Amino acid sequence: MLRIRAAVTVLPSGTGWIHVLRVCFCCTWLDFSRFLSGGASSRMFRTKRSGLVRRLWRSRALGEADGQTDNEGDANRGGGGGGGGGGSGSGGGGSSGGGCCGGKGAKYTTSDPELKTLTHSLLKKLKEKQLELLLQAVDSKGGARTGCLLLPRMIEPKLSKQTYSLPVLICKVFRWPDLRNSSELKRLYCCESYGTNNPDSVCCNPHHLSRLCEFESPPPPYSKFPMDSLKQSADLPDSVPPSTETGGTHYTAPGGLSESQISQELGSQSHWCVVAYWEERTRVGRLYTVQEPSLDIFYDLPHGNGFCLGQLNSDNKSQLVTKVRSKIGYGIQLSKEPDGVWVYNRSNYPIFIKSVTLDNPDSRTLLVHKVFPGYSIKAFDYEKSYTLQRPNDHDFTHEPWSGFSIQISFVKGWGQCYTRQFITSCPCWLEVFLNNR
Repeated sequence: MLRIRAAVTVLPSGTGWIHVLRVCFCCTWLDFSRFLSGGASSRMFRTKRSGLVRRLWRSRALGEADGQTDNEGDANRGGGGGGGGGGSGSGGGGSSGGGCCGGKGAKYTTSDPELKTLTHSLLKKLKEKQLELLLQAVDSKGGARTGCLLLPRMIEPKLSKQTYSLPVLICKVFRWPDLRNSSELKRLYCCESYGTNNPDSVCCNPHHLSRLCEFESPPPPYSKFPMDSLKQSADLPDSVPPSTETGGTHYTAPGGLSESQISQELGSQSHWCVVAYWEERTRVGRLYTVQEPSLDIFYDLPHGNGFCLGQLNSDNKSQLVTKVRSKIGYGIQLSKEPDGVWVYNRSNYPIFIKSVTLDNPDSRTLLVHKVFPGYSIKAFDYEKSYTLQRPNDHDFTHEPWSGFSIQISFVKGWGQCYTRQFITSCPCWLEVFLNNR
């Protein structure tokens, strides 16, 4: 505009001034076009991308060396013992350091300058939509359903002379600072890349992966049940827990429902498993049949699709039950996979699992395993279950023993190392009955 005004003030007399004005206007428009194409637009584009990169880096998982509290570390790392069991003994608290998910080890940090430079270099190579997808997954902590973040396999960043695959690096930054290699990870069934082997790309969405529970040898028992202790003791009441909806009656510890009761309630429905939700000795809601390969069981999950425990009508006014129920949060993911049934702990607190295939086949004990947040465990192995024989196990139940079941307690453990000897004393727990037909 200044150039045009200057041209107007020195306009010559006659018709030539129109030509001069046109020339000045064209020059001004060319300068403005160059400004748009070269300067402002690219700076605006870079600002949005760099803003996403900065937000992602601020959302990284912090290790203990970064100054966060133990509880925060437990949620991010999947370690420690926040929220577990009913005692402080050696049966699976955070101080024991044992278990299928490992315990607290060396202190890790994600504020290392080399890691920061490497992460920023990687993130700057991603497209804007990829950055937005990653940010959504990280901000929601896996609560939002996000697609696969497909990145080239050929990229293998090096950190401190150690080469990491892309999924390991991204999970190390945004979920588990103590992650070392890909053998500690398991791809979740919900990931579109599950079961595929694409030579060119791999999904790097950190919430499409979980930490893998690996057992020590022999498996560390968080609670050991000698068979004699599982027989109904004299001080247990003879009454059986009622269902809050069906009005039926069911057996107490250690099992909940018999196969005949399940068949009677479900009829001929097609399913691969049935889930019952219990609060202490009372079953809440009806049996939930599962036909899809994967099921989310949760109390509060944004846009959740599955078995919502928060929608069940419970008459239990116990303060402990209410407190534990509120901690279920994103809950668990139950999936039937080619090698067995897997359970992924999506909540911020430990879960406790017992099934016959998690047991040591050479001992007469039933093991309860503590699974930390972010970890997956093969809760049931079909092939292994057929090789196990426990002919005397029905001595402590009123029904013939069936090994095709899984018991899962939220937040609180049970057994000899806890104040709760039986799972029916746990505030909130599940019973998963597998269809072996």
